[in-house]
Amino acid sequence: MNKNYRPNVGIMIIDHKKNIFVGQRLDHPSHFWQMPQGGIDADEKPFDAALREAFEETGIKKNNLKLISEIKEWYHYDLPLDLAKTLWNGKYIGQKQKWFLFEFSGNDKHINVNTKNAEFSEYKWVNKNFLINNIVPFKKEVYEKLLSEFKEFL
Repeated sequence: MNKNYRPNVGIMIIDHKKNIFVGQRLDHPSHFWQMPQGGIDADEKPFDAALREAFEETGIKKNNLKLISEIKEWYHYDLPLDLAKTLWNGKYIGQKQKWFLFEFSGNDKHINVNTKNAEFSEYKWVNKNFLINNIVPFKKEVYEKLLSEFKEFL
């Protein structure tokens, strides 16, 4: 089963008020928001990929992130068929994700979504209800599981 899922990390970043970082995707012209995520490079550990992806997508450096928790199991989600046929040359039907929860110790000057390979047009800090109501539908189940698994920290 896993060979058809792209290895990926997801990053939930919370501030001192327990608000969650979300970005609005540049390549998805809609009202959907999501947390940072990205592929794991060959021979890269998931934790290292999470720190790299956090920096690449948000500009947040690892010295402003404190690991709080990570999920025990990998989560899987399937892409809608039209996306699965075109994304990654049709090689994957979805993604398997290892999620990490970080606390952000910086401030807005430590965030820059206008990175070299920008994925987000803007960002904001939201509560968990906003997150579920504004995620792209095919990722909603993963986000609900995350909120349940990380609930003691939110």
